[in-house]
Amino acid sequence: MLSIVEMVEMAKEAGASDIHLICGIPRKYRLAGRLENMSEEVLTEEDCVKYAKELAGKEYDNFLEVGELDSADTFADNRCRIHIFKQQGIPSIAIRLLREEIPKLENLGLPPAVPELADLHKGIVLVTGETGSGKSTTLAALIDKINHSRKAHIVTLEDPVEYIYKPDLCAINQREVGKDTESFASGLRASLREDPDVILIGEMRDRDTIETAIMAAETGHLVFGTLHTGSAADSIDRMVQVFPEGMQNQIRLQLSMCLEAVITQQLVPDRDGGRVLACEVMRVTDAIRNLIRTGKTPQISNAILTSADMGGQTMDQALVKLVASRKISRFMATQYASDPEYIKKNAF
Repeated sequence: MLSIVEMVEMAKEAGASDIHLICGIPRKYRLAGRLENMSEEVLTEEDCVKYAKELAGKEYDNFLEVGELDSADTFADNRCRIHIFKQQGIPSIAIRLLREEIPKLENLGLPPAVPELADLHKGIVLVTGETGSGKSTTLAALIDKINHSRKAHIVTLEDPVEYIYKPDLCAINQREVGKDTESFASGLRASLREDPDVILIGEMRDRDTIETAIMAAETGHLVFGTLHTGSAADSIDRMVQVFPEGMQNQIRLQLSMCLEAVITQQLVPDRDGGRVLACEVMRVTDAIRNLIRTGKTPQISNAILTSADMGGQTMDQALVKLVASRKISRFMATQYASDPEYIKKNAF
């Protein structure tokens, strides 16, 4: 039976992003967005239990009780994010291979306006998108740019800790939910007593976390966070809708004053069998602040169209640019667009 180290080495050599271990089928890894067999050997229940015990260690009994477990570890000199979960009573495992070094922002294919966000000193910056769209990598690159460019205190709240930062000009505390703090919300509240300049929240998943993040931004901190949303407008609505209806107008008002930018990412199949990043960027202008405050989020997409001078671009504009540069096909752009008709009219 292949060891975890051997599988990570194989995936790393092939350029895979994830490994999947599921009872009854061969080991698989994700190459350019598609699942491929690592071998033809079919995994048994005994194999999956053995892998789960090795990866969970002393937390295995907790996994059996709860049904899932998140962790991170290093195999074959490669940092990995691990998720163990039950399906039909049998352990399954998903392993995400993280980059050994934090990439430079300039090498991620992001629009020029994104690296500039590392120069902000207060407010909220969101990086959004579906699972596996590169949100963690973009955030890590932004945090690392700050680390190398100014003297500040950075506190991260992650579940689990993924990239390990090497402090340069900054002092950095990386706190793992479940190990170093009970929850994102409690860790975030505590962070405000830790004299931070920059706070990274791995996921803004509930009302307490969002409310405290807004308070942190209002009191002069720079807050980075993620959401699983597909556009800037969706992100604002998601944050507002976790609050009772009687509080929503107040939250819109607060967000309109402290939100600075929303980056939305998706990875689109390219012409060479790989994937390329498509990125929507919303820099919050006075016009957009007014739309947030008055609840007119459906009009935000049009407002982004007119903010090109600040580096703003919609997802559909990003897809049109990728078609024009021959990186993706016109057909593929329509599949990933919010408005396929816009692609058909503008992509050549």
